[in-house]
Amino acid sequence: MARGPGWLAAAAAAALLLLLLAPSSEAGCAELGRCCRGRDLACVSSGWRPDRSHGACYCDQACPRTMDCCHDYPQACPEVSCAVSEWSDWSGCAEPCQATYRVRRRHVVQEPRNGVPALITTGGYGRARKKRAASSDNEGAGYCVEFQITAIMEGCLQGNSSYTQWMRYLSEGHTVCVECQHPALDSRNLHCYGDGSGSKKNQLLHWQAMGNPQCRGTWRRVRQLDTCSCPSVHSFLFI
Repeated sequence: MARGPGWLAAAAAAALLLLLLAPSSEAGCAELGRCCRGRDLACVSSGWRPDRSHGACYCDQACPRTMDCCHDYPQACPEVSCAVSEWSDWSGCAEPCQATYRVRRRHVVQEPRNGVPALITTGGYGRARKKRAASSDNEGAGYCVEFQITAIMEGCLQGNSSYTQWMRYLSEGHTVCVECQHPALDSRNLHCYGDGSGSKKNQLLHWQAMGNPQCRGTWRRVRQLDTCSCPSVHSFLFI
């Protein structure tokens, strides 16, 4: 049976509709065009989330804690540190001719925003991930970063699930190894987000354990290595 021009037009319209409805892997905060303070449920887009699922994702300050940021949140909403003015001159004495006080002031000229911690998980997950990716030849080689933990929240000790037992080995003062490997390894800049590659010496960086928003803290980057050499209980993985 011959198909006329009407059939071709209908097929073209259907193909266009499917194209418009198909989720775009490039969607995210850049497409939304804004970054929002606090928790804002209206600050929503669509795209890939940290758990590698696709769907609704957010571009607000709370999304790093709720782990539902869009994949491009760190790039579209870069972290801005707090900035303060220079100190003012000392004031005169508050009261003349008696023991009193003087003051000087400075002001916050830029509020911090869009801070995103490095997300980490147990190194055991990385060994399983390597096995699944062993057949792929087009993935970039990974690397290891050593950090010294400077602060840790008590929430790391409160998990009772077998999935959170590894968090008990995160201890203040310890040196830990965090491996960067595919798919967390960005194929464009060959770095994992949160590896501290652009940080200053002794700069405090933030981290958070995957699966427990209450387990987080700060650390200092020590050095980058080709492979990790820490004990298994102190070996972790960027997400």
